[in-house]
Amino acid sequence: MKINKLKVSLQEKNLVDISFTINRSLALVGQSGSGKSLTLKALLSMLPASMTCELEHDANFELIAGKTVAFVPQNPFTALSPLTKIKKQFFISQEQQEELFSQVGLDKELLDRFAPELSGGQLQRVVIAMALESRPKLLLLDEPTTALDPKTRIMILNLLLKLQVTMGFKVLFVTHDMNSAKSLCEDICVIKDGLLIEDGKMLDILQNPQQEYTKTLIEANFANRKFRE
Repeated sequence: MKINKLKVSLQEKNLVDISFTINRSLALVGQSGSGKSLTLKALLSMLPASMTCELEHDANFELIAGKTVAFVPQNPFTALSPLTKIKKQFFISQEQQEELFSQVGLDKELLDRFAPELSGGQLQRVVIAMALESRPKLLLLDEPTTALDPKTRIMILNLLLKLQVTMGFKVLFVTHDMNSAKSLCEDICVIKDGLLIEDGKMLDILQNPQQEYTKTLIEANFANRKFRE
């Protein structure tokens, strides 16, 4: 799918003005304030009323948040109600919940638990299961591994790769973490001040960045590490 135009403005000032293609999995990478979060909110129709949005695309499905487009937030600890059992926070049958829990590697017994009783990794898998209950065509990820320890981060990234193969959704992964982006995505776009300054295949950009901004992002994440397929 291709986003031919995504423009977010506030009082005639352009905050984001980009175009990009999601072939299978795309990382949108940039520093804080670069426009990553506004891009996500625009695709989810969650922009403040004070902002205007122009969105043109050639996807073969309508972009409908909660249906064809699903979202996994950064912090699983704040994404769920602490006072409601997990099973009551889904909109599908318990049988379907149990099937999704099996797909994300969770025991169905956890459906009767409350969020504070689960670990960070378990909570993130619950949130992923909830995002997938509508069988979306596009999954938006907002740095879903930031609050996790390294071992759990790798587990969640591997899970997302597996789920993408089995369920066939496309991924837009918004992050400043180049290491996680490399693990999950085939393509990358680098955003700065609301504009795309560099894009291409992940390994090509990591091995031969053309922009100083991109080089800085890579160096901050990997230091002297070399990239290999």
